[in-house]
Amino acid sequence: MYRSHSCGELNASHINQEVTLAGWVQKVRDKGFMNWVDLRDRYGITQLVFDESRSDKTVFELAKTLGREFVVQVKGTVIEREAKNKNIPTGDIEILVKDMTILNSALTPPFTIEDETDGGEDIRMKYRYLDIRRNPVKNSLLFRHKVAQAVRNYLSDLDFCEVETPYLIKSTPEGARDFVVPSRMNEGQFYALPQSPQTFKQLLMVGGMDKYFQIVKCFRDEDLRADRQPEFTQIDCEMAFVEQEDILNVFEGLTRHLLKEIKGIEVEKFPRITYDYAMKTYGNDKPDIRFDMKFGELNEVAQHKDFPVFNSAELVVGIAAPGCASYTRKEIDALIDWVKRPQVGASGMVYVKCEADGTYKSSVDKFYDQDDLAKWAEITGAKVGDMIFVLSGPANKTRGQLSALRMELATRLGLRKPDEFAPLWVVDFPLLELDEESSQTGELAQQSGRWHAMHHPFTSPKPEDMELLATDPGKVRANAYDMVLNGNEIGGGSIRIHDKATQQLMFKYLGFTEEEARNQFGFLMDAFQYGAPPHGGLAFGLDRLVAILGGQETIRDFIAFPKNNSGRDVMIDAPSKIDENQLNELHIKVALN
Repeated sequence: MYRSHSCGELNASHINQEVTLAGWVQKVRDKGFMNWVDLRDRYGITQLVFDESRSDKTVFELAKTLGREFVVQVKGTVIEREAKNKNIPTGDIEILVKDMTILNSALTPPFTIEDETDGGEDIRMKYRYLDIRRNPVKNSLLFRHKVAQAVRNYLSDLDFCEVETPYLIKSTPEGARDFVVPSRMNEGQFYALPQSPQTFKQLLMVGGMDKYFQIVKCFRDEDLRADRQPEFTQIDCEMAFVEQEDILNVFEGLTRHLLKEIKGIEVEKFPRITYDYAMKTYGNDKPDIRFDMKFGELNEVAQHKDFPVFNSAELVVGIAAPGCASYTRKEIDALIDWVKRPQVGASGMVYVKCEADGTYKSSVDKFYDQDDLAKWAEITGAKVGDMIFVLSGPANKTRGQLSALRMELATRLGLRKPDEFAPLWVVDFPLLELDEESSQTGELAQQSGRWHAMHHPFTSPKPEDMELLATDPGKVRANAYDMVLNGNEIGGGSIRIHDKATQQLMFKYLGFTEEEARNQFGFLMDAFQYGAPPHGGLAFGLDRLVAILGGQETIRDFIAFPKNNSGRDVMIDAPSKIDENQLNELHIKVALN
């Protein structure tokens, strides 16, 4: 047995006991006649002492050869520590080492294995196995495990059954790009890695499994950012004989359970807002409601004067930033520059200070009087000491720009507190969305395949909107819902289509020919003919959910071996070229530069 105890469990109650420990050398302090070594494992740190007068001479000399990250086993006696360390659980004791074995020596690490490291992100990604030894990363992975176990326990207690679905599936044209896998045994044919187990979980409902879940890897070949990876993990769920309300109740319950079990926080209120309200009030479909700053539309009170910028705009809209009336001109100009960045794209910004004496000072005083500005304040909810920021232009574009400004202001003002949690449901999404590159609408757009499923092609329309599919598909609402937490979409789902005729109609409006629909999804439509129950589901993004619960915006530290922004694993150097013989076996010819 390599160890009798971990490096994090010994305390004063173990004094005078003989113990065996194993771990990594965190730090060595050589005082000549006495050496102290901090020994670390996953559970903590224990101080070892090598005393020239009390330790075996061979062991004492061996201790002088130790370097950082050496792997050692020690045997010794637990003794009381003279200079106690109240910052660690083992700080009252140390081990007087009697015997030591070096299990493995180590090169000097390229960065310090400490909470506050001197290693940049690139070097830590390259040596990720060393980074995992640091407490912040180690604890993030343990936190992820805790969340996943809480999910499994909760769903299992509700009679959900965990079922594994295939990783080698059929490529489909919907959604992001697939990762494709060539088949050696079927020349010229390819598998795809699943973007989600969508059709399989629907088939499990046809199969009578009733309640399914899976914590599953999914794959999307798309551009990356801080909260996106080419491979990610979903908490994937499906239920039979349910309506939307049933699903919302189950997963509100799961979210409450996680917040209570993991964070010790009781959250009772899960507001529900429509997609249209979210876009009009917050400028996006995943609003952060930990703070206010709701949009105020100002067209009626801003387009009656000779200010051409507003008069020519489709939308004039503002927000009230709390306490910002004290901003200097330099600070305001910096914000104007911020909204003009290409990432935001605004052409300019108007501001109004709500002064302490009840008057208003704006950048457009030449055009608007105090009565006008008072109306702006009323509509945006601005109070004394606040600043109103106003943008104008095309409606959708301007809402997106103001949404970005709202989040930036909230960050600067400290309103996005990681220890506060504000979940909500967004419902009544559009079923279809028009291709951004197309201005065609109505029947012509349908015939040319310009419509796309906003969620996926298996989402059911609202029953009362079915007739609009033939006349005004853009107004059809989906039986779909997203859960949002602190400005992040953490989960989404829908009630599914469960009959062949409706599914065929949906494929038609998405521009599929009958042959294409049959080729891609014939297996699902065939299954619907054998008694498919009404069903629906939801999938949480586990990586993002864990990061938010952990108080972080990015997901990388909650993934053991993440990819970088180019989709590369710099540790193992993947993706990489493969041997020509393998390519030949796979019947693939690669054009060489």
